[in-house]
Amino acid sequence: MRASSARRVTSPNAYELIGLFLESSGRPAILDPGEDPIPIGPDNFKLERRGGILTLEVWSETRNLVRRVTGIRSQHRAKLELIVEKFGGRTGSLSLVDLAHPGSQEATRRGIRLKYRERFRRSLLRQFPGWRLAELSTEPDLERSLSPTYPRALLRKGSIGLAAIGAAEDAVDVDGALTFGLIWLDYLRRRDSQVPIQGLAIFVPAGREAATCHRVRHLNPSATCAIFVHFPDGLEDAVDPRDYTNFDTRIDPCHRPLATAPAQTVDWVQRIQIAPDVDRRDHPDGAVSLAVRGLEFARVTGERMLFGLDHKHEASTAAHLTEIEALARGIAARRAHDGPRESSLYSEAWLESQVRQKIETIDASLWTQPLYGQVPEFAGGERGVLDILACDRSGRLVVIEIKASQDVHLPLQALDYWMRVKWHLERGEFSGRGYFPGIGLRPEPPRLLLVAPALDFHPSNETILNFLAPAIDVERIGVGIEWRQELRVMFRSSVLPCRFPSSAK
Repeated sequence: MRASSARRVTSPNAYELIGLFLESSGRPAILDPGEDPIPIGPDNFKLERRGGILTLEVWSETRNLVRRVTGIRSQHRAKLELIVEKFGGRTGSLSLVDLAHPGSQEATRRGIRLKYRERFRRSLLRQFPGWRLAELSTEPDLERSLSPTYPRALLRKGSIGLAAIGAAEDAVDVDGALTFGLIWLDYLRRRDSQVPIQGLAIFVPAGREAATCHRVRHLNPSATCAIFVHFPDGLEDAVDPRDYTNFDTRIDPCHRPLATAPAQTVDWVQRIQIAPDVDRRDHPDGAVSLAVRGLEFARVTGERMLFGLDHKHEASTAAHLTEIEALARGIAARRAHDGPRESSLYSEAWLESQVRQKIETIDASLWTQPLYGQVPEFAGGERGVLDILACDRSGRLVVIEIKASQDVHLPLQALDYWMRVKWHLERGEFSGRGYFPGIGLRPEPPRLLLVAPALDFHPSNETILNFLAPAIDVERIGVGIEWRQELRVMFRSSVLPCRFPSSAK
C-alpha cells in the first residue's frame, strides 16, 4: 500500500481501507492523541456502517472509545490516520497503527508524548490557577534546539508570563529538562521583550528531582525556577531546592601508585611507559594504567598486571611483556594521527590524553602534576563527559570538562561535577585524604574550564552558561580541529560575572 499525505477519503472507502489495514497488521492498535494505545483484537473492536455513517468502537478494561469516521487523512503501511467526529461535532484525528511494524515506532513515541502533554496541561492548570495557558507544544524546534521529549508551555497572567517544561516518568533523561527549559526561557524573553517572563516552572517525576534541584541552586537570580514533582496517581507537589544539600559522591583516600606491586611489575611499567605514544596515568587507588592516545591496553591493580582490549589477561612472564609492547605498537599504528575520522578508535579519551599531556597549553597557570580523573566519583554509573581535576599555582582547584563533539547538556553536566568538587573542598576532604600533596589548597570555589574542538561547542551552550551563578568562574576553551596532530587553543571565552541575560525582566 503506497503512502499518501493529507488525502481525504469518503466513508465507503474508509470502511474498506480500515478493514484492509487491520487484516495486514501484525499487532493493530488505536492511538488517540493524549492517551495510551488500545490494542485491537477480535473481541474488543467494532466497525459499523449504517445509513452512510461509519462508526468505530474499541474498548479495554479501563476505556471505551466511540468515534464517527468521516475520512482518511493519511495512509501508510504502519499507520492509517483517520479523520473523526468527536462529541459535539468537533473534528479530530485518530490513528490505527501496526505495533509490529518498525515504522510505527515514531507514531507510538508521538502518542506517548501527547499523553504526557495532556497530563502536563492539567498540572499547569492545577498549580497556577488564575493563569492562562497561552502556548503548549511537544513539537521539535531544531532551530532553537528544543526537544519534543519535553512538553513546554507559556503561561500568561495579565502583562507577565511564566515559562514551563515537563519530563514524563519514562523520559530517558529526566535531568535534561532543565537544559531545554532554560533554552525555552531565554527564547521567550528574546521573542517578546515587552512581556516580562518571570521564571521557569519545571515538572519532573517524584524521586528523580535531586539533580535538577542541585542545579537550580547554582543558577543566577534571573533564572528563578520552581520545581514540581509528579506522582503516578497524576498529582504533583512543589519541592524546595534548598532541601537538597547532600551529594551522592565520595572521595576515597589517595594511595601511592604501585605501592603493592612486585618489583618485576614496577620494572615492566617503567619499561613500557617510555615507549613512543604510551601514556601512564596514576589513579588515586594506587592503580596505574598504560594507554596509547587514550585507549588503555594495560593496568596494574594491587599485585596484578592485566593487559588486553576486549578481554584482559594477566601478565606474569617475559613473553607477556613482549606481547604487551607489541599491543601498544599495534594500537599506535591503528590510532594514527591521520587515520580515518569515522573510526571508532577516535574517541573523547584521545582528546583527554592530549589535554593531559599539554595541560599548560590549556592553561599555563596549572600544575602539570598531579592530575586526577573521576574524583570525586559519581554514584550510579558513568557520566557523559570526561573530567580532569587540576590545581593552579595559586592553590585553587580547577575542574576541566572535555567533550569531543557537540552536546547541548555540556554546561549543566560540568556544573554537576563542579558542585561536587566544591562540596568536598569545603569539607577539607581533598587535603585530608592525600590529594595534591604539598599544595595548600585555597578555599575559593573551583574554576571551571570547558574544553572542546572550537567548532563543536553546541550553539546553545553559551545560552546555558549565561544562566550560571556569578560565583562560578567558567571559561570555554576551543581547540583546533587538528587536535590529534597538535593541541592548539583557537579561542578562550570567559563568561563575565553578573551574567544576566539581557532580555530578562
